[in-house]
Amino acid sequence: MYVSIHVTISFILQEAVDSMMYDLQKASMWKRISAFLFDAILLGIVAVLFAWVLSLALGYDGYRDRLEESYDRYSTLYSVNLHMSPAEYEALSPEALAQFNEAYAALSADSDAVRAYSMVIQLTILITSFGILLSFLALEFLVPLRLGNGMTLGKKIFGLALMTAEGIRIRAVTLFIRTILGKYTIETMIPVIILLMIFWGTIGIVGPIVLFLILAVQLGVLIGTRTNALIHDLLAGTVVVDYASQMIFDTREAMIAYKERMHAEQAARQID
Repeated sequence: MYVSIHVTISFILQEAVDSMMYDLQKASMWKRISAFLFDAILLGIVAVLFAWVLSLALGYDGYRDRLEESYDRYSTLYSVNLHMSPAEYEALSPEALAQFNEAYAALSADSDAVRAYSMVIQLTILITSFGILLSFLALEFLVPLRLGNGMTLGKKIFGLALMTAEGIRIRAVTLFIRTILGKYTIETMIPVIILLMIFWGTIGIVGPIVLFLILAVQLGVLIGTRTNALIHDLLAGTVVVDYASQMIFDTREAMIAYKERMHAEQAARQID
């Protein structure tokens, strides 16, 4: 009787261990949110530092100062405020509106002012894009390659890891797709560029519609997938897991061999 109970308990414990190692140990949402916030703060800091270095190297402040000087000069010359808001512009009297348009036409005819404006726009997009790109490459690609298992600093702190949907350790190509195509391009830069265009008034209703669609798809993927994935995980075929309890295989062959061994041991225990 004692032997029978002992064997039964051992069998149950072994099944629990096998289940822990074999099944998906999905990371809790609170841990994922905490890791995301930690990484997002670091990304923001590093992106600003990269952008600052790029702005110095490309002379952004010089073009911006030159543009501000042009605005101030024509504002003084025509006794108008070329920096006024859209609401202030709409409230102008016919005489003030004509004076404003005259000043703006003179500003637009100034080749130095036009070139400074063009360079500010181009450099803003360039510096923003590359600043964010370099921060993603550093913290979301190189650091996880160094730490292993797709761990960012936030994931490392909160005990999270990445693997493929099959339970296999991710490689550099998969991590690159997840980071650059998913996180950087679709989830970050497309919204950032649209927001900049909205700020500059160079895009219509299409911009907000695209932003809404990206958000809707993100929420749909998060809610509708078993692993609560995001767009970047869907593109790369990755899963965020609890590192302490999840077995991650080096290769697909190792995963298949493990499953076969577990099935064989389970069958042997059932026979016994």
